Amino acid sequence: MKLMSRLLGAAAFAAFSVSSIPAFADGGTLVIASTQTPRHLNGAVQSGIATAIPSTQIFASPIRYDENWEPQPYLAKSWEISDDGLSVTLNLVDNATFHDGKPVTSEDVAFSIMTTKENHPFKSMFAPVESIETPDAHTAVIKLSKPHPALLLALSPALAPVLPKHVYGDGQDVKSHPANSAPVGSGPFILEEFAAGGDAVLKKNPNFFIDGRPMLDEIIIRIIKDESALLIALENGEADLYPFMAGSQAIRRMEKNERIGVTSEGYAGVGPVNWLAFNTNSPKLSDVRVRQAISYAVDRAFITKALHRGVSQPQRGPIIESSPFFDASIPSYDVDLDKAKALMADAGFAEGMDLTVDYIPGPKEQQQSLAEYMKSQLKKIGINVTVRAAPDFPTWAGRVGGHDFELSMDVVFNWGDPVIGVHRTYLSENIRKGVIWSNTQSYANDKVDDLLNAAAVEMDPAKRKALYGEFQQIVGAELPVYWINALPYHTAYDKKLQNVPTGIWGTMHPMDTVHWSE
Repeated sequence: MKLMSRLLGAAAFAAFSVSSIPAFADGGTLVIASTQTPRHLNGAVQSGIATAIPSTQIFASPIRYDENWEPQPYLAKSWEISDDGLSVTLNLVDNATFHDGKPVTSEDVAFSIMTTKENHPFKSMFAPVESIETPDAHTAVIKLSKPHPALLLALSPALAPVLPKHVYGDGQDVKSHPANSAPVGSGPFILEEFAAGGDAVLKKNPNFFIDGRPMLDEIIIRIIKDESALLIALENGEADLYPFMAGSQAIRRMEKNERIGVTSEGYAGVGPVNWLAFNTNSPKLSDVRVRQAISYAVDRAFITKALHRGVSQPQRGPIIESSPFFDASIPSYDVDLDKAKALMADAGFAEGMDLTVDYIPGPKEQQQSLAEYMKSQLKKIGINVTVRAAPDFPTWAGRVGGHDFELSMDVVFNWGDPVIGVHRTYLSENIRKGVIWSNTQSYANDKVDDLLNAAAVEMDPAKRKALYGEFQQIVGAELPVYWINALPYHTAYDKKLQNVPTGIWGTMHPMDTVHWSE
């Protein structure tokens, strides 16, 4: 059966436990609607919502997290951390198999973590991992060069999919491996179809290693690039779930619909920051005074209160403001056009300049609308901005990852701990051309490298906070990016769905307990 013939099916959606829930309908189909097109489905080498939602259904990971930030067993039924913090032992379940029937072993776990370390854009995530010992088929011992306060978070579904070594260990480049578009995992759902436009059909894994799961028969991920069409599909019952909804009009519209539920829960670990990125290698943007001038020309209050209708919150730095590591004394660059013009003149651009700004296609209010706002606002300080659209996400990602941009709107996640989601943007060793959501700004500062490397191994929260405070002051002055707002992510869903995901990763989590009410 072709993909489009299935898109009118009913659905179901999940959290982490099925205890104390009402009677539920067995099976059924969940249709997830998204505006973002995945390049492929392997989360070990690709970050982002578009890949993570299907990847976490296809691949299982060592650990999963609940809504209270507590690690829970998954492929690892238990784990132990050594007293010195330099060794983590994973004790694996003994009944997990890949979708092709091969058993999941410690060799697969070791191969996957090392593969992710070498190929994922979050280079700092597994940087301390020196080796992984496999004394038997169900024990993996992770050896670290230094303590890693974020390691268990890094073993979460969206960050540490366990790949089959017998498939990916064939010598081909894992980043372009053909299995990325036809993956074999051990997760609750098996990929049946992955269409060119990004639509995917996932079928229930009948041999999933957790008894009684998954509860759904099928998940369909439907790409609808136009949000207006997506909302109509949700209202008409042609789609059942819209995750990562951030548009103020969409949020208010769905809140008025009696058959649709809307929640902001489920995004605690995401830490989504909307920003304007600077290519610091550009001759026009290499002078910090130009970057500061642009920052003084942008009005965060107008953006969050007017353009975003009050649903967004201002974001003044690289660490999400809800984090205990955020430094509220970071320079805020409140709008000051006179200061901006003076900085442009000091930098030798009194006559102005021409710049191009890119944006992620899809979330118009957070991306395209702000790019167009930049055009009108920066004109006030003599900068003529051309807004460059991309036909799809892979095109935008190719430009920014390839450093083929001057300015770009972007959305980047903190991923629960700065060592996972923040370091990657500012470490000079993570300037990796061709890799999106690495240090695409080509920013390099030895002091910043030292501070982040120290914070990555510091187990004392107070000392980590001090290190991150100094880091924020430096990047707040040098501005490789200008931070604008925290995204107001919400999930809209059919109210008949039970166990709508409210854990720290939201829908970037296995949906094995999602179901329909009876």
